Amino acid sequence: MFTIYNLKPAFQQILRPTTKYLYTMGITANQVTVIACSGSIGLGLFLTFQFKHGHYHNYALLLIPLYLFIRMALNAIDGMLAREYKQKSNLGAILNEITDVVSDSALYLPFALIMPNYLVCILVILAIISEMIGVVAIQIGASRRYDGPMGKSDRAFQFGLIALILFFFRQNWFLAKILSVYLIIIILLILLTIFNRGRNALSELKSN
Repeated sequence: MFTIYNLKPAFQQILRPTTKYLYTMGITANQVTVIACSGSIGLGLFLTFQFKHGHYHNYALLLIPLYLFIRMALNAIDGMLAREYKQKSNLGAILNEITDVVSDSALYLPFALIMPNYLVCILVILAIISEMIGVVAIQIGASRRYDGPMGKSDRAFQFGLIALILFFFRQNWFLAKILSVYLIIIILLILLTIFNRGRNALSELKSN
């Protein structure tokens, strides 16, 4: 099943010169991981401040897809630094998983202030469970599962798109209904992702 994660090798190839430069500057994979998470938390707090009274400036919405792209690049870079420059570590593995969940929550929960809050909260909780399933696969002897159709990169794309929709059509009275349906579709796809990751982890064990 195709997900944006399938584009990762091509994206990494584009970022390889930047990764090499950061390595020569002494930047480590763990530092990139922490920087990406810190940026997510910082933007999440800024968005919360902007959205809480409903009188936010449109430029705040444009920051979301821009930073989500930067975060995706940083996530790819920290992985390449770890693998290609011998920086893998147990601490790095812990940071990678924890900061992903923290970053997702920090960036997406502010949307609960301008969209149906219960749907956004359900979505974030299910996103955390989907990542937990991916990690638990290792615990039972399978590989880390990244199956879709709604993995981390796909969620980032969807929320970036939602931010752009809000930017261009913020005054449309019908928008709330459309986005509510959109969130429900994303939630259903995350549920399918959870199922796929669990099923494929078990299938992997049976085939070994």
